[in-house]
Amino acid sequence: MRSERMTRICLLLALLLGAFGEARAQLLPSYGRDRAGTSGFQFLKIPVDARSAALGETVVAEAFDASALFWNPALAAQIENVQVGVGHTAYFVDIRLDYLSLIYPLRWGGLTLGLSLEALDSGEMPVTTEFEPYGTGEMFSFRDLALGLSVAQPLTDLFSYGITARYVRESVAELVTQTLLFDLGIFYRVGDTGVQMAVAIRHFGFDGRPEGKLARTVIAQTGPAKRAADPEPIATTPDPSVRIETEFETITPPTTFLLGVSYTLLRDNPQHRLTLLGQLTNPNDNAETFNVGAEYTWNHTLMVRMGYRFGVEEFRTPALGVGLRLPELVAGVQARFDYGFQHLERLGTVHRVGLNLEL
Repeated sequence: MRSERMTRICLLLALLLGAFGEARAQLLPSYGRDRAGTSGFQFLKIPVDARSAALGETVVAEAFDASALFWNPALAAQIENVQVGVGHTAYFVDIRLDYLSLIYPLRWGGLTLGLSLEALDSGEMPVTTEFEPYGTGEMFSFRDLALGLSVAQPLTDLFSYGITARYVRESVAELVTQTLLFDLGIFYRVGDTGVQMAVAIRHFGFDGRPEGKLARTVIAQTGPAKRAADPEPIATTPDPSVRIETEFETITPPTTFLLGVSYTLLRDNPQHRLTLLGQLTNPNDNAETFNVGAEYTWNHTLMVRMGYRFGVEEFRTPALGVGLRLPELVAGVQARFDYGFQHLERLGTVHRVGLNLEL
């Protein structure tokens, strides 16, 4: 009876979260692009840890380490010891993404607190225009930052919830956009069956408006065409072909609805363990996708991972990765090293490394 009751509660909350996130499920995704490019803060969608990337980004119900704060804060309530995680992603065209997180279980009220920091740096890139496609001689860079505070709590030994508040800052050239976003997640373990379910809504909150100024080169026009189609510049400059823009449209955050399930086989075998994962991902700025993954663990030491994302044109090759539990660095400290590999059809390869410490 208790298991049936918790199942009903979980399904009810899943429906409520789905309605809140406007996640209209598609059993057969159309893979359409009608919503592409309708949100900003795209760096928030990049996986920050090697394990999840290798598993095809399917860990919303199976991230019981420091990466829980990125995927589903409810999972942090299932962690008994302090977790510290660091991750580095070597992204395309020398872009780097770094991640740091801390999960600290409290004895009071069963609460668990978490802190996370995500930073993206593009490095220096040349400024190009339609008139100077090979560069103007100037340089600019993208520098993005997300700082999160999480709170999670188990309601029973099978069910938990979590909330994250995240300050997000995106800067490019002389423009800065800031906003406040939230993540909300729930987790349910179906008794001793090896099945786990989770629902999460990530990055919903307030729109951001860029602040600053941006110089833009325009074609000089004369006569009525200039007066009709080319209004006076917002700000004057010594060069009449350059305009200074100061008014910009708001940017919508990339809200995403995640529904995932995992099933662990050979749970009682001390030498072998196999976990199968599936996840439905519904973003507000693209078509729905379905991801699958598998993780094999040998002797609680070596982990081999593979995952695939259906409905994403660039991902035609399965993601791969490995994990290795290291000898205790000091008494009571356990460490796991992770590596993840992804290959995208036109953009190339992405390498990720990470280290997770359990204190």
